[in-house]
Amino acid sequence: MVVVGSTMRLHTHAIIPGGRGFLTKSRYPYLKTASSFSSTPEQEEYDYIIVGGGTAACPLAATLSQKYSVLVLERGGSPYGNWNVSYLQNFHISLANTSPNSTSQPFISTDGVINARAKVLGGGTCINAGFYTRASHSFVKDAGWDFEVVNESYPWVEKQIVQWPKLAPWQTALRNGLLQAGISPFNGYTYDHIKGTKIGGTIFNKHGFRRTAADLLLAGNPKNLQVLLHATVQKILFNTTGTSTLTETVVFQLKAHFLDDDLYSLVSHFQMKHEMHFVHLMALIPEPTPCTIGSPQLLLLSGIGPKNDLKKQGITVILDNPYVGKGLSDNPMNSIFIPTKKPVEQSLIETVGITAFGSFIEASSGFGQSSESIRCHHGIMSAELGQLSTIPPSQRSLDVIKDYVRTKHELPTEAFRGGFILEKIDGPLSVGELTLLNTDIDSTPSITFNYFSHPADLQRCVHGIRTIEKIIQTKQFADLAEDDSDTLEILLNMSVRANVNLIPKHTNDTASLEQFCRDTVITIWHYHGGCHVGKVIDHKYRVLGVDNLRVIDSSTFNRSPGTNPQATVMMLGRYMGTKILRERSRDQQWKRERV
Repeated sequence: MVVVGSTMRLHTHAIIPGGRGFLTKSRYPYLKTASSFSSTPEQEEYDYIIVGGGTAACPLAATLSQKYSVLVLERGGSPYGNWNVSYLQNFHISLANTSPNSTSQPFISTDGVINARAKVLGGGTCINAGFYTRASHSFVKDAGWDFEVVNESYPWVEKQIVQWPKLAPWQTALRNGLLQAGISPFNGYTYDHIKGTKIGGTIFNKHGFRRTAADLLLAGNPKNLQVLLHATVQKILFNTTGTSTLTETVVFQLKAHFLDDDLYSLVSHFQMKHEMHFVHLMALIPEPTPCTIGSPQLLLLSGIGPKNDLKKQGITVILDNPYVGKGLSDNPMNSIFIPTKKPVEQSLIETVGITAFGSFIEASSGFGQSSESIRCHHGIMSAELGQLSTIPPSQRSLDVIKDYVRTKHELPTEAFRGGFILEKIDGPLSVGELTLLNTDIDSTPSITFNYFSHPADLQRCVHGIRTIEKIIQTKQFADLAEDDSDTLEILLNMSVRANVNLIPKHTNDTASLEQFCRDTVITIWHYHGGCHVGKVIDHKYRVLGVDNLRVIDSSTFNRSPGTNPQATVMMLGRYMGTKILRERSRDQQWKRERV
C-alpha cells in the first residue's frame, strides 16, 4: 500500500535479527524492526506507504524511492541469513516448516489441497522453485499494459537477480523426452513464452544460492526507503464524506510482532494496536504478502466487499462491492513420481514444455543423498502429497497430513529416491472465492478453488498425464531408472506394494485418468484473482469507489501469466512504479505550465 504526502509518528532501530547474526545498518540501511515503537516516537514523513514487502512490492518500493520517500510494512522477517530461504537444497524444508516464525504459512483450501502463503520480505520469491519466465505477448496485450514500459521493466529485474541454469541431468532428460513426445520445437534458453520446449531462467545461481525480490530493494535510494519487519497491518480506517467516494484514508492499525534478540524466534505477539495518522493523502497501494490472499482479505477487513459477507463478521460496510474475493483461481497440478536405483542430482524447475492443448509439463528431482535425508526433505508442501499419500483431497487436513509425514518411514526407500514429472493447467476455467472466517488478519480466510469443476480443465489434465506417460517411456528416463524392465511396470508394482498413487493403473481409460487427476491434485502456488480489473480496480489499479487506494499484485490477474508468475509479478511492481513516477512528473509539469 502506498500513501502520498503522509505523516506518521513512530520510532524504530536499524539492527535486524538475521538467523545466524545481525544484518548491519551499513549493508541494509533501510531494514528496521517494528517492535521498537516508543511512547514518545519521533516524527517521520513518507510520500508512499506500501503494505506487504512481497514480490511486486519490493520493485515498486525501489522504483518509487528514486524520487520519493517510501515506507514498506512487512508482516514477516528478513530473508537474509535464513539458510532455508537462501539455498536450493533446503527448498522443501522451508515449505514444511510450520512454526510461528517460519517464512511460509500453511493453509488448506476447502478443496482439501495443502497450500502455503509466504511470510517474509521478498514474498513468494523466497519460497518458490525459482523458475523465471515472462508472460506471453497476448497476456500483456489483454492486460492493457504499455509494451514499451513492459519491455523496460522485465530486463530491469533480470539484470539484478536472474541467470541461466546449468541444466541438471533430470532436466536434460525432460527436455529430450518432451521433444520425443512431440512437444516441439526446441526453443533453447529463453525468457519468452513460446509453444514447444524451452529452458527458462532461474533466481538460483550456480551454487544453488537464491536471489529474491528483496534484493531489488538494493536498487532503491536508501535515503528515501525504510522497511519495517514484523509489522502487520490489521485494517485501513477510512474517513467518509457521505458520498459514494472515500476521500481520505486516515489511519492504519498496526500490530508489531516482538522478536527475542537472543533466540531469533517469535516468542510473543506485541498486542499493541499502534495508530498511525496520515494527512494530505493522494495514493495508497496495497500489496500484502502474499498478494492474492492478502489484498482481498485486507479490503474485506477494512469494510470494502460484499455487504452481506461483511455484516456476518460484524464489519462496518464502508463500500459494498460484491466482487472482492470472488473469481479466485489456482492452477491445478498433478505429477508422476519416477523412482531410480541411485539418488539423482537435486533440481527444481528449469525446463518446461508448453503444449498446444493447454498444459505445461515441468519436473523436479533429488531430495538428498541418503534415505533419511530424503525423507526429512519431503515436507507437507512437496509434490509427494498427490502421489505418496493415498488420502483423497476431501479427507485431507493439516493434522492428517502431519500424521502421514510422521509415518513416512513405513514407505519403501524407493518411494523417495528419484524425481517428479508434473503437469499443470494453463488458465483454469474453474474458479472459486475467498471469504472471511474471522476478523484476524493473521489467520487465513476460507479459500475455495473448485479444482476441475469445469470439464475442460479435467480434459487438459488427462492430456497432460498421457503426455507424461509418453515421456517416461523414452530412453532418457529408462536410463535414469537404470532397470532393464519397463518403467511403467516398476511404478505399477511399487504402487501396489507401497499402497501409493505413483501412476494411474489404466492410462488408456479416460475415466480412470480423470479420477487420478481428482485424487492426486496439488498446487504449485500460482493462485490469483479476487481483485479483478474492472470489478474491484480500474486499469490504473485504483480501487473503484475509493480515492487514494490501489492494488498492485497477482490478485488483479484473470489468469496466471506465462508458465510461472514470479517474473511478471516483479515486472508489474517495476512497471507501476515507473508509471506512477511518470504520471506525477506530467502532473507537476502541467502545474508549472498553469502557473
